[in-house]
Amino acid sequence: MKFVLSLAWLSLATCATIRSPQPVSYDGYQVHRLRSTGSQYASAKRALASIPHETLNEVRGTWDVLIAPEQLDAFNALGLKSRTLHANLADSIARESYVKKAWKRQLNGSEDAWFDSYHPYEDHISWWRELQESFPEHSNWTSTGTSYEGRDMFGVHLWGAGGPGKPAVIYHGTVHAREWITAPVIEYIAKQLVDGYKAGDNDTQAVLDNYDFYMFPFVNPDGFVFSQTDNRLWRKNRQPPPENAANQTCFGRDVNRNWETNWDADPRGASPDPCSQTYRGEAPRDTPENQGMDNLIRNIRDEQGIKLYIDWHSYSQLILYPFGHKETLYAPELGMWTKAAALMSDTIRYYSTNATTYVFGPSGATLYPTTGASIDHVYTIGRAKFSMTIELPDTGDFGFVLPPERIRPAAEEQWVGQQVILQLLDEEFFDGDGPAIGALGTTW
Repeated sequence: MKFVLSLAWLSLATCATIRSPQPVSYDGYQVHRLRSTGSQYASAKRALASIPHETLNEVRGTWDVLIAPEQLDAFNALGLKSRTLHANLADSIARESYVKKAWKRQLNGSEDAWFDSYHPYEDHISWWRELQESFPEHSNWTSTGTSYEGRDMFGVHLWGAGGPGKPAVIYHGTVHAREWITAPVIEYIAKQLVDGYKAGDNDTQAVLDNYDFYMFPFVNPDGFVFSQTDNRLWRKNRQPPPENAANQTCFGRDVNRNWETNWDADPRGASPDPCSQTYRGEAPRDTPENQGMDNLIRNIRDEQGIKLYIDWHSYSQLILYPFGHKETLYAPELGMWTKAAALMSDTIRYYSTNATTYVFGPSGATLYPTTGASIDHVYTIGRAKFSMTIELPDTGDFGFVLPPERIRPAAEEQWVGQQVILQLLDEEFFDGDGPAIGALGTTW
């Protein structure tokens, strides 16, 4: 999700030339939710413009803002009707960042404690190594290259009987560094596929026998590490600003505004300012993270074809599909995508403990304009049958700082949704009643 930044706060959220001696502290910072619809919205916007603040998210009729402790009196004096989401953001971050030291590495077990807490980047690498090594005849370690700071942009390739080379399913996450929930969700799905195949589950075996899975949990490893060590709300990669930039302290480019398709197609969809959180870069594909993933997409398109592509993000609980750069431009496959997303959303809501609801629709019309975004590119250039962004929980009560106890429910819900979409990859869709799903079960 995008992060609109007040200019007065650039030094906090976007300007960092080297690692700070101490991580950015959010002690005393509060997050407040206001309504972003109705007659009072414009006046609230004008009022908030008078004090430094950061907009964390603005979607589905709500507006989440971060207020520094020294601005709280001024904020309260505005008299705006709001709900406090984080009374002290530092406390929420501390709770979220707690890592269980004795997590179980039981890849064949049903009670794996890995999904009960967040973990350091190096532990994620170890987890994926162990998963791949537990499935040696049907997987390999792969990579799209190295990040700006030299980290391996690793992934795992899974397949079933008959070997690799079948039409592809591509999952990736952590494009935006602070969206920590995306990696464990992909990990949970990978574990279900591997465990189910080894256990002889017919549905899992059918999926892996018919499709290759490419799973990349960290498209932006540099940003993720920085969000763990220096600034929990870091979004972009860690590339330096252009040499001709007026401000040489604003690091990072938004990897999900850097794709070639519709890059810079609408000034609302990305920013040319290196200090913006949606900085598009100086040209399409001028981030190593995007170059690596785009090369993979093009190679798989030519060699295998792409059935399903999902770019996992947070937060807002959305299922989005092209197009993002225009609110009123719809692809010919809109009906097919909408019917599939509706089935996913209904199934997740039915099976989730708290009736979790995912809203779905074309990205530009449902969320906001985004240019140079992945799903438009992978649909247009990659020729994927299904190209989706899934915005994970929640809808803002915790936002980016989702508590550890919410990891497993979010992952389990997404696995239920994936069981639906994976059954639809070769279905024929019709204008009337949708796919031929007479024998389609809701879950495996």
